[in-house]
Amino acid sequence: MQIAVLTFDGFNELDSFVAAAILNRVKAKGWKAHITSPTAEVTSMNGVTVRRQQPLAFAREADAVIIGSGIKTREIVADAVLLSQIKLDPARQLIGAQCSGTLILARLGLIGDLPACTDLTTKPWVVEAGVEVLNQPFFAAGNIATAGGCLSSTYLAAWVIARLEGVDAAAAAIHYVAPVGEKDDYVARALRNITPYLPPGMTRESAAG
Repeated sequence: MQIAVLTFDGFNELDSFVAAAILNRVKAKGWKAHITSPTAEVTSMNGVTVRRQQPLAFAREADAVIIGSGIKTREIVADAVLLSQIKLDPARQLIGAQCSGTLILARLGLIGDLPACTDLTTKPWVVEAGVEVLNQPFFAAGNIATAGGCLSSTYLAAWVIARLEGVDAAAAAIHYVAPVGEKDDYVARALRNITPYLPPGMTRESAAG
């Protein structure tokens, strides 16, 4: 499975790096999450400069796409040329967005009539885009998911893993990164948030914990 983690200039490190790290815990079937950007280098909101692993065009080929957030999202959605380069297919791909990434998803026309999650700062812009914003960390319908709050990146990653590799694989990935002494609690919380939005039958005992 090939996953594009869309990462733009001014990005939030917690969105891109945490999601990518958790997704890369899955070693089966050639899983790989790539930092995917429109330019060769992007600099985070805190001044961390990284080289992309894939160009933006990779997003159209990926099995799943996660759109991270950042301080320049309003500039991104105002750039028609840049937006036109983001080609996604919800019929074939899992597509998730976090915080201000939800605004990009809305401007791409991929949220439609669905409600969505985002962070408190971005909420007014998402509402202005005509989207109902939920007061919860995660929501998904079909192949589209949104999350609100930096650390909800764990829920987006867990959802992608559960959908493509199974709930046990998602639980194992979250268990690995969770703090020692709190691992079961972290896994249970993640599964409680994503299980209601998984296809019927994709459950496990600890999801109700």
